[in-house]
Amino acid sequence: FALCGMDELVNQAAKNRFMFGGQGRVPLVARMPGGIWDASAAQHSQSLEAWFAHLPGVVVVSPATSQDNYSLLRAALACGDPVVYIEHKALWGVRGAVDTTQVATLGQAARLRSGDALTLVSWGRQLQACAAACETLAAEGIAADLLDLRTLWPWDRETVLASCARTGRLLVAHEAVQAAGFGAEIAATAAEATGCKIARLGAPRIPVGYAAVLEAQSRVSAEQIATAARKLVT
Repeated sequence: FALCGMDELVNQAAKNRFMFGGQGRVPLVARMPGGIWDASAAQHSQSLEAWFAHLPGVVVVSPATSQDNYSLLRAALACGDPVVYIEHKALWGVRGAVDTTQVATLGQAARLRSGDALTLVSWGRQLQACAAACETLAAEGIAADLLDLRTLWPWDRETVLASCARTGRLLVAHEAVQAAGFGAEIAATAAEATGCKIARLGAPRIPVGYAAVLEAQSRVSAEQIATAARKLVT
């Protein structure tokens, strides 16, 4: 239902500070669901973070853990600009320890695993499949540097590019459709800045099906991620 409010968000809130020379701000946090939820079909299973990241004036956040959902939401509330805060529906039931004193910084990625074979970047629920793939790859002697982007705009270029320069390889995996997905922005930036080998993984450009067998075609699995990583390092 976020698309019903696109005019207010895109044409009004996102443009306010620029059009009024910094005299006005819209400290709005648009908290919305995203991603595939079991049997939710095409309209309620979309991942539209790339749409919002394309809009000047909008901050885009996608937490993956209980701690980040708390800390990043507080950071979003203090931001002062419009924030699209995308919570993956499949993470709503996840429980975890939360330190209420911990502060998050928008635009700062988190390193979940260290490695030198390749850089693996993701966000939101897709990190679960990435973490599982890393376990499989580690057993084969392939150590991935796993980065949780956390904020898609602004995104942490410094951390991502430093990792790519060190490993020489980048794999970006996301649940959103691969075509024109935000992974393409990361991949292009890394290729231009570091010349590293790159690969992307995302969903095919099809609506998410209601039936489980169709829905599965839109998921990016740990097996697919591991396979793409192997190809990248050989």
